[in-house]
Amino acid sequence: MRTKAITRLLFTLAVLMWLALVFTDLSISFSLSNGLRPEIASWVPKVILNLYIVLLFYYYRYKIERDESLNFIDLLWRVFATGLIATVFSLVLRFLEYLIGGTKLTSHFLYQEFTYLINLGLMVSVLLCAFMAWKRLILYQKSKWLIRLWIAFEYGMMISLIYNSFSFPFVAQYYEFILGLFVLVGLVLSGNMKWVAYLNFRQKWTGLLLLLLTIFYLFYIFLTSGSIINSLGDQHIVGIDHTYHIFILSLMIFVSLYSIFSFLVILFNLPTTSVFEQKLEEVVNFQRISQSIQTEQNEESVYNILLETSVSTVFADAAWLEITGNNEQHRIYTYEISDKEARDIIEHLAKRNVKGLLDQSPDKTRNLSKHLASLKGSRFRSILAYPIYVKGENIGTLALLKELPEGFNKEMNKIVSTFANQAGISIENFRLMEEALQNERYKEELKIAKTVQKSLLPQMLDQGKDFEVAAFSESADEVGGDYYDTLKINENQTALIIADVSGKGTTAAFHMSQMKGIFHSLAQGCMDPNEFMIRANQALIHCLERGSFISAIFFLIDSEHKVVKYARAGHCPVLYYSKKDDNTFYLKDKGVALGMVRNHSYKEFIQQKEFAYSAGDIMLLYTDGITEAKNQRNEQFGNDQLAEVLAEVKDKDPKAIQDFLIKRLYEFSGTDNIDDDYTTLIVRFKS
Repeated sequence: MRTKAITRLLFTLAVLMWLALVFTDLSISFSLSNGLRPEIASWVPKVILNLYIVLLFYYYRYKIERDESLNFIDLLWRVFATGLIATVFSLVLRFLEYLIGGTKLTSHFLYQEFTYLINLGLMVSVLLCAFMAWKRLILYQKSKWLIRLWIAFEYGMMISLIYNSFSFPFVAQYYEFILGLFVLVGLVLSGNMKWVAYLNFRQKWTGLLLLLLTIFYLFYIFLTSGSIINSLGDQHIVGIDHTYHIFILSLMIFVSLYSIFSFLVILFNLPTTSVFEQKLEEVVNFQRISQSIQTEQNEESVYNILLETSVSTVFADAAWLEITGNNEQHRIYTYEISDKEARDIIEHLAKRNVKGLLDQSPDKTRNLSKHLASLKGSRFRSILAYPIYVKGENIGTLALLKELPEGFNKEMNKIVSTFANQAGISIENFRLMEEALQNERYKEELKIAKTVQKSLLPQMLDQGKDFEVAAFSESADEVGGDYYDTLKINENQTALIIADVSGKGTTAAFHMSQMKGIFHSLAQGCMDPNEFMIRANQALIHCLERGSFISAIFFLIDSEHKVVKYARAGHCPVLYYSKKDDNTFYLKDKGVALGMVRNHSYKEFIQQKEFAYSAGDIMLLYTDGITEAKNQRNEQFGNDQLAEVLAEVKDKDPKAIQDFLIKRLYEFSGTDNIDDDYTTLIVRFKS
């Protein structure tokens, strides 16, 4: 409410100041044209014009710079809308002039002077709106030198208003030098366009259109005002000329340069830039963290890895990690900050009753820059804190600091959020490993890993509007790495996966967790199965040790078009029942397990297939523990017997099929003790 009141007041004052400019300018012009001595000094309109500029400057500072809800495209829309209004208003004036014709009114120099002042006011408004918007864009990922350069540029421009108000003779000889200096600084600032990388394809096209129209508006208003000045000639006797006003001219050049540069950068990046690659790289980095933690034997070294990686990810200057141990003791691990500094900040925020940092409230995170401004003796002015949760339980707080105010943006917030979640899993995994080593080592380790494995499997499966899903997984005494999952991408598309991690024990369970993270990170992008496998392999080669691999099948069910796309990566072939043909068969396609090929040639080993499904069709996905189950005579259950089982219960629902299959498996093996993992995922299509 306070900000709205200030903006309204500034806008009202700016309008009044423009009216005062019109009155004083026309009064002086009328007196001089009639040979009278004006009662108003000639410098008064110049001062009023600069006051109008200052008021509009702070109006747009409150309106644009302090509005954190505006994204990149919103800023471009704001500049475009302001330019459109100004251009339309100017065109309306010219149209009225055209309708009136060559009358004495339109040819009178006072009318032309009045028209010039209208265009001048509109032009200043558009330029200052663009100036504040470009400031937000330039300082999106700011650094110390960039902030200092902008401050120098901004203050230099404001100081130039004094020169334009009184035209000091001893400074007039340096006019070209000052203007050239402003242009040079503007060129340097115009090279900062990191925000362009975060635009998607549609946003880039929108940005190109808005920037092109903005450039048109700028030059139209500037040239229109110039033509009026030229038409007035010697009759323009007051001396308010935007073409010699160093502030307006410098502002026009800077705004135009940044508009043109932004247009060209977006245009050249349009076919090649993608934010998704950056997101994928972040996923890979988090997987590397998880892998590195597995090899660490010292808890303190693990926390140091977490701190160092988080600082480098968001370009922070320092960080601390507050951890609650198993014995409920609080420990602080720091990076580029002393324990005293960290505790001083914690105490300062606690005294100010700042919520969301020390108590880890459901709000979870907040950029608390304004609360550090009053902390004396501290070099930090921005803090981003995020609690670390493991299965809903808070185990600590990760706090990142910067020396710049408002140093963290929304993108960094998302990165820290993802990292904190990964850190929670990594810390918990370390503790599980440590506990296993302390309690009967091998036996306890298996029990804990088995619990971790079960927790990674979905408690509920996503059901489609025209298909049902049921799943079953039972681990052997030795923990394996069977994994299945579903993800509803949108109303019509659902992703399914079943995978088998090589090896046993806790290593397999860890790789299973990595596969789960990759599935949920990539599948929501609604990519084709072959692309999913290629990207999953690229991520896993940084995590899997050599000799380890993961077999998998990825399905994408499209309920709208009644088709299924899939790709197989070295996994057991899918057993399929066709209701139309009343036939059961296996989907055998080529495919190499994830992690086997550790270069970009992996795409040559993946084959995507597509088929249409009908009501009554059944897909039976399974791991090798099903077909390789053995009886007392050491005979395997086999693919043929699995097909026979499905043929017997082809008319039943997935849960009934699952129960019947598991019953037959135990009857075949003759014991409840299994020697491998039993995992199935059954899909039945319905009308």
